[in-house]
Amino acid sequence: MAGVLVNRQFRPLTEAALISLAVAGSYYAAGRLGLLGRLVVEGVVATPIWPPTGVAVAALLLFGVRVWPGIALGSFLVIASLTTPGPTTVVTVASNTVAPLCSFLLLRRAGFRLDMARLRDGLALVFLGGFGAMLISATAGVGLQVVKGSLDSSEFWGVWLAWWAGDTMGVLLVAPLLLVLAGPTARFRIRRWKEAAFLTLTTLVVVPVSVLSPMSLLFLVFPLLVWAALRFQLAGSMLCALFASVFATFGATSQRGAYVLLSDVEIMVKLQAFNGSAALTALLLASVITEQRATRRSVRRACEELAEVLEHLAAGESPPDPPAGSPPDPTGSRTDS
Repeated sequence: MAGVLVNRQFRPLTEAALISLAVAGSYYAAGRLGLLGRLVVEGVVATPIWPPTGVAVAALLLFGVRVWPGIALGSFLVIASLTTPGPTTVVTVASNTVAPLCSFLLLRRAGFRLDMARLRDGLALVFLGGFGAMLISATAGVGLQVVKGSLDSSEFWGVWLAWWAGDTMGVLLVAPLLLVLAGPTARFRIRRWKEAAFLTLTTLVVVPVSVLSPMSLLFLVFPLLVWAALRFQLAGSMLCALFASVFATFGATSQRGAYVLLSDVEIMVKLQAFNGSAALTALLLASVITEQRATRRSVRRACEELAEVLEHLAAGESPPDPPAGSPPDPTGSRTDS
């Protein structure tokens, strides 16, 4: 009996450890991918999209606070892959862990739902989980560079803005997509698969043309985001926005197309303006569409239940009991035959 109790006690610890290791591996892999698109701002390397912040926030929302050691370990591994860890590494790892934790706590306080089926969920993720919480990691990271003497105080705000925008884009572009993929999958009819394939093909053609064209045709991406949000909600819109942002980052780092003959600061500003606009359009529009569809389904179910009750009353029968989860009759009365 004692052995059974010990096994039951250690099972949650083992599960939490395995999940934390998986989060650490995902964080590290996302960090290595994010480092492929690096830009130099005021002599400091910055990433326009930092996917690990999205991985960390999504992991906390899905598995809870218990996975924070995985976030810390993943952050340490990313730093160790770039430079020799030192005393300042502790501050960086702590800020990279605390920022997603604050994002998680703020979202939970706001009543955030993982399906993001309400506009308020999209707004909470943008302003609390993204813009708000990522102030911590950006301020701590850039402030540490100033304290070390690696960065002049006059360059603080330019680097801080690039750092904050990169962390925020990671939350806005990566976290919603991970939450959608972790949720229940929707079944598409054959017609929807054909439309999805056509949208994918169109995106694969239009996005490279808009980014690599010297005429700066980035605005052509937004009709695709609207199409994806209207027809495929979060899954389609966030995939489209992520692909467009990644390709725009490639164009910026290689200084091609819309980013030719621009300074480093101008490239970062133009890129982050596009990435932010794409992320906000995809996320908020998809949330609005999802909320409206959920409302229509609720109204349709209510109408069907009302029609069924009226049919029973017209036939002189007792109306059926309301389904589980339905609100009670406020009058407390019941019509008998």
